Amino acid sequence: MSVKITRDHLDRAAVVYVRQSTMSQVMGNLESQRRQYDLAQAAETAGFKSVAVIDDDLGRSGSGSTQRPGFERLVAMVCSGNVGAVYCIEASRLARNGRDWHHLIDLCALAGALVIDPDGAYDPRLVNDRLLLGLKGTMSEYELSLLRQRGIAARDSKAKRGEYRFMLPPGFCWSELGKIEMDPDEHVAGLVRLVFTKFRELGSARQVFLWLRAADIKMPVVRGGDQGETPATIKVRLRRWGRTEGRAQPDRRTVPIGVARFWTRLAAGCGWCKLLVRLDKRESMPCLASTSPTTR
Repeated sequence: MSVKITRDHLDRAAVVYVRQSTMSQVMGNLESQRRQYDLAQAAETAGFKSVAVIDDDLGRSGSGSTQRPGFERLVAMVCSGNVGAVYCIEASRLARNGRDWHHLIDLCALAGALVIDPDGAYDPRLVNDRLLLGLKGTMSEYELSLLRQRGIAARDSKAKRGEYRFMLPPGFCWSELGKIEMDPDEHVAGLVRLVFTKFRELGSARQVFLWLRAADIKMPVVRGGDQGETPATIKVRLRRWGRTEGRAQPDRRTVPIGVARFWTRLAAGCGWCKLLVRLDKRESMPCLASTSPTTR
């Protein structure tokens, strides 16, 4: 046990913070998850009065772009003064951005709480430890930017060679030669052609949606499968309206069809609807900002 862990720290609680960035990591990277949960046993061995595990942020990014209820709960517990140590497998688990990292370190310094990882225990009130914690946080933030930069460079390089594939909207698929073709499923292709036919007839994407719903015609929506490959399944369904069903009131603003975000909200998840809004960029339609579909 580190000499920095005093009786005052042991008389308070230890908090183990567990986080993984994506749900695929939660489902696949079980060893990393197990190592983080094992920190609770390490805290008990160190002699802390009680140990709490916060795993509310599994599947949430630490870059600061998404809300993290688990991290907020951790900050609140540290502010209460009842936490003697914060356990984490590494700095990147606590935060991937300097704002959250330094905010937590400042609070730990004020509350007299330690930050403990497999490499040792750090007291933010000590200058040398504070410097080391600052470097760990900076490297964690830089690592995220580096990973993102590498991913973008790899994607651009693949695109230059003409080998980059991405998820296509329903009705289209990648051929064995890497070309975009109509889906060989005649039912799916026929439904997509029907949408364009009705759009030319009715002249409005919203009217097409309402006609499809009235006729109880369900449109194909891609679900599952890896990017660049044939989707595992193509479900056929039609989004429903929410409580404002049939009573949507347009506001005074108008938005060009080419950039109308309301249609994306109107039929969220239906990739084919994005094709409609590009047909005539010169037209305008009311913005239904107050209307949103329910998710089922």
